[in-house]
Amino acid sequence: MRLRPIALLLIMCGLVGGLLVTAVLPSTTLVGLAGGWLVSLPRSLQAPPSQQASYVYANDGKTLITTFYDQNRRNVGLADIAPVMQQAIVAAEDTRFYQHHGVDVKGMARALVSNVRTGQAGQGGSTLTMQYVRNVLKNDPALTPQQRQAATAGTPLRKVQEMRYATALERKLSKQDILDRYLNIAYFGHGAYGIDAASHTYFGKPPSQLGLGESALLAGLVQSPDAYDPISGDRAGALARRSYVLDAMAKMKDVSTGEAATAKAEPLALHPQQQPNNCTAVPAAHNDWGFFCDYFHQWWKAQPQFGATVADRERALNAGGYTIVTSLDPSIQATAQEQSLSVYGYDSPRVLPMAVVQPGTGRVTAMAVNRHYSLDANPNGQSYPNTVNQLVAGGGGVNGYQAGSTFKLFTMLAALSSGTPLNTTFDAQSPFVTKWPASGDGSCDGYWCPVDANPAWMDGQRTMWGGYGRSVNTYFVWLEQQVGPQNAVAMAQRLGITFRSPSDAALAANPDSWGAFTLGVSDTTPLDLANAYATVAAGGTYCAPLPVASITDASGHRVAAADPTCRRAVSADVAAAAADAARCPVGQESAYNRCDGGTAPEVSAILGGRPVAGKTGSSDGSATETFVGFTPQLAAAGIATNPENPQDHVGGSVSARVNRAVATTLATALNGQPYQDFPVPSNEIAFGGRG
Repeated sequence: MRLRPIALLLIMCGLVGGLLVTAVLPSTTLVGLAGGWLVSLPRSLQAPPSQQASYVYANDGKTLITTFYDQNRRNVGLADIAPVMQQAIVAAEDTRFYQHHGVDVKGMARALVSNVRTGQAGQGGSTLTMQYVRNVLKNDPALTPQQRQAATAGTPLRKVQEMRYATALERKLSKQDILDRYLNIAYFGHGAYGIDAASHTYFGKPPSQLGLGESALLAGLVQSPDAYDPISGDRAGALARRSYVLDAMAKMKDVSTGEAATAKAEPLALHPQQQPNNCTAVPAAHNDWGFFCDYFHQWWKAQPQFGATVADRERALNAGGYTIVTSLDPSIQATAQEQSLSVYGYDSPRVLPMAVVQPGTGRVTAMAVNRHYSLDANPNGQSYPNTVNQLVAGGGGVNGYQAGSTFKLFTMLAALSSGTPLNTTFDAQSPFVTKWPASGDGSCDGYWCPVDANPAWMDGQRTMWGGYGRSVNTYFVWLEQQVGPQNAVAMAQRLGITFRSPSDAALAANPDSWGAFTLGVSDTTPLDLANAYATVAAGGTYCAPLPVASITDASGHRVAAADPTCRRAVSADVAAAAADAARCPVGQESAYNRCDGGTAPEVSAILGGRPVAGKTGSSDGSATETFVGFTPQLAAAGIATNPENPQDHVGGSVSARVNRAVATTLATALNGQPYQDFPVPSNEIAFGGRG
């Protein structure tokens, strides 16, 4: 904007005159003489809203999984910023920072002379405090876009308002407070807001470790961060600005001329570090963590504590500056991932998604699958090995997979809860003609009649111990007929099974004739299944799946959303009875020595004799193969399937490998942990009081 010299002179003289009054008179006189120069500070300047990135860590609180942000910023205190960096920013932007009171009268006068001489409004004499005011206002989310734009408009009125706010601010805050706030809000280029982000972005280190040359370089960027960006912009310009700052520091006696000269001669030694953003940016070496991260993100968006709407919760995550320590255990995750890959490789259309959960808290310690969590294109039009579909926890269009006989647990729990004891005997015969009408395959004289997979081994007089251990379909269909499908379905829901498929949801809403429910014909996920069995391991206490261990907000306050949400699902005695029967499938013995065979006897050996329980499951035609294992400390579930083509049956031959993968994950995760036994069920629930 070209101004007539006389007009520019009048404007600047008016401003400087007002500021001279402000600088030398006490506040009581000032208000009368300066016509109300001081103003009330807007809320944003009193308690500035600062957009900060949220950091997501593994359960050690140190291993970074990813960050979420709109602006790459993380506030730090002056104690965490190298003193030389503090000196450098003052030398670069406001050498009289510690002498003025928000507005530098001498600087204004100097700018006045220069601008009159050139006829351009090229110098404004902005102090560091005035720059801070401008930064706050242009980033204030409470202001409209028009108001934020006005905060940086090149008009005399904007300048006057900025100076008034700066003067008022300096009467409220100390110089150190202002410097701290400025360093945390300034933009340093390359997407880095604030000194912490800048230090990591350019040098891969925290700001407490910055040296003289590094500090001078960063301080020099603030004047024109995009133009001087040494990574993608003008490297020569950045070095010239570094020299300018070093000379200014020497002039201010912050450093000697020799130190400045040495720093000027240093080569530009950058160590760029791209701050990850969102789940697709997890470390490349651990892209399997992305599925856990994705589940965490789903969980966050469902928590009303972070906002009334999903959009509000997203904004909170991207701008709230939360520190989130998740429940992900990198060691358990590595084992689970290795075991998933031992069954199917990345190049297989089939998958083995696996989840590991902690009983009593619901905390998810691992989520593995033989896929890369990535948006990268796949070869030959395939849907693998790169995907962001939530194959472990479901959601986003993934309904899950049939888990076969693992659902017999819910029928058993419903029966035990109704007073039916473990020693309830039924002469299981294949086929078993039920009371439910049916036609076509699987029907006998107009009624549904399921069969056992291996009648010679499964048929005969069975109790819950033997029926569960040998996975006798006809026993559990009979038991479900006694207890009622509605109670088995309600039990599954009580233990956290979610019916994501519309057809499953419709049947669950009217389950009276859903006799096949106990055979696991409903879709589920490894996470739902592991957590349901974890409820039994926890003595009947259901805890909602939880991906976090702790959350603190930007002020360091603990957030209660990280606490487990638990409730009593079944009595402790019912849970003890179910766990006792679940010892049979894995080759161990029940408390009352009533096991007489199991479908996965190798599991006990893999766990080294540690008390363990579990269940295998095969869906119709071995389309899927499942195993769930649990101890009092951990529960894990894996389902072998083709997620894109249910007609591609994985086959029964993979069952033993699935059992081994899940069992090995548990054994490795529990290595070094004390052996914990399951409680003994009461005589009443085991034998109806007659044993």
